Amino acid sequence: MHYRLYKDRINQWRWRLIAANGKTLADSGESYWNKADAQHAIDLVKGSYSAPVYE
Repeated sequence: MHYRLYKDRINQWRWRLIAANGKTLADSGESYWNKADAQHAIDLVKGSYSAPVYE
């Protein structure tokens, strides 16, 4: 599993979480002007593993 940073069609940064089988598990849902902002969003997601899950 890994994250992939990329530029979208309007030249802004986005990210995807890719599973070992190549399927997308999650994406940024929004674009970022700066690559550092997209990286920060990834760091926030990585740090949320202990967040509660609600139905």
